[in-house]
Amino acid sequence: MRSFQFDRAASTEQALKAGQSNQAMYLAGGTTLLDLVKLDVMQPERLVDINRVGLNRLERQDDGSVRIGALVTNTTLAQDNYIVQAYPVLSQALLAGATTQLRNKATTAGNVMQRVRCHYFRDNVSPCNKRKPGSGCSAIEGDHRSVHAVLGTSQHCIAMHPSDMCVAMAAIGATVHVQGPKGERTIDFLDFHLRPGDTPEREHALAPGELITYITLAPPLANSLSGYLKLRDRASYQFALASSAIIVQLQGDRITDARIALGGVGTKPWRAHEAEQSLRGQPANDETFRRAAQLALQGATPYRHNAYKIPLAQQAIVRNLQTLTGGVA
Repeated sequence: MRSFQFDRAASTEQALKAGQSNQAMYLAGGTTLLDLVKLDVMQPERLVDINRVGLNRLERQDDGSVRIGALVTNTTLAQDNYIVQAYPVLSQALLAGATTQLRNKATTAGNVMQRVRCHYFRDNVSPCNKRKPGSGCSAIEGDHRSVHAVLGTSQHCIAMHPSDMCVAMAAIGATVHVQGPKGERTIDFLDFHLRPGDTPEREHALAPGELITYITLAPPLANSLSGYLKLRDRASYQFALASSAIIVQLQGDRITDARIALGGVGTKPWRAHEAEQSLRGQPANDETFRRAAQLALQGATPYRHNAYKIPLAQQAIVRNLQTLTGGVA
């Protein structure tokens, strides 16, 4: 392992000051960062421990929204009574990810910032545009069956975003609050993660030295039902091959509003706006669900070994909608 400087910040201000040096990185739970440092994929010159800066509060706001501190653990968030009641899709997504031990350490901001699981990115040997821009993407012609995307890809990168939590937040609607050298600002959650395009090394909208301080969830959709469905090779500790986070509002047998986000198939948490629009005002039946599922994947680009993800993601949408609406035929 390479040597690096270690700082322990006692406040957000101290953390931001220490984080301004070149190649400085913030350390919270470390469930992704420490793995990648050990693999020599990430090479910080300075680690800034932020666990003592106090960003660990989970607060319900007057309008029903929730303010989640950056350091709130995945376990705390998943088990909070209000989250379970008002945002079941988020609690289910968190419990579907990783192991109990990892959820106890992993933080909200760290989950948002986690990096891809592409084996070519992590092996530190294969050509990878994300790790070394301009070197090529080994996954396109290589092994891309499980942790690679069919939505939002480019000729430079096809790695999928691995988070379950982020898929649920994309469906709910959220705002990321950050602080940095130029002060405070907010980033819409759907704009936070970036498609690879021509710059796959840029994965998020944070500027150098900026720190996520908290995330605000939009108020829950009134009288709605929500759920997270994750399809994977095995039930324990496995990343999604395809997943759906769905929030649906019903009046009788008709859908009045819907929100759909997909995981396992996109280079970022994928919000399916056209599919949502197709559901509004329509009867809650299989024909409606299948039409929405087709729209959600209409822009997909399959590769040799992961074309199956398109019908699998469509099934994740249809099955989730059937479950939430009581199997209306």
